[in-house]
Amino acid sequence: MQIKSRIRTIAHYPREGIMFRDITTLLKDPVGLRATIQEIAKRHKEIKIDKIAGIESRGFIIGAPVAYELGVGFVPIRKKGKLPAETRGRDYQLEYGSDRIEIHVDAIQKGDRVLLVDDLIATGGTAEAAAALIQDMGGEVVECCFVIDLPEVGGRSRLVNQGLKVFSLCEFEGD
Repeated sequence: MQIKSRIRTIAHYPREGIMFRDITTLLKDPVGLRATIQEIAKRHKEIKIDKIAGIESRGFIIGAPVAYELGVGFVPIRKKGKLPAETRGRDYQLEYGSDRIEIHVDAIQKGDRVLLVDDLIATGGTAEAAAALIQDMGGEVVECCFVIDLPEVGGRSRLVNQGLKVFSLCEFEGD
């Protein structure tokens, strides 16, 4: 089943020159959604994983059902101020400024083996910050898993250079 063929490309969104890879067409397709979750779960079912950490917000959509399939817990990594209990955070740079992600202080225990999940890897800044946050809490990032990789943008290389394993279901050339 071709997951890539179920992802829509929207030219010049959110600004001129960007080719936006829209997974909503994949998510609304029951065959595509099921295949996405099954492919990720199949890859990781023989690996010891304690938790899935999903990056807001599309990482929740993919990560939670993968956690269910693997019989492990799910941990949301959210933007600043969105989690109700005590948090730990990590700042990271965006193309035009900075942002912050946070996780509950009790979400990751020392020694937890964590699969980090999001829909897309572009520059890698958010994923790098999320992985560092998991590691700061004593967790081990087993792998960073994405539906889409944009290899020309360099995020995969950025994560690999940090010593992280990276997996994606498909790639799109260009950004």
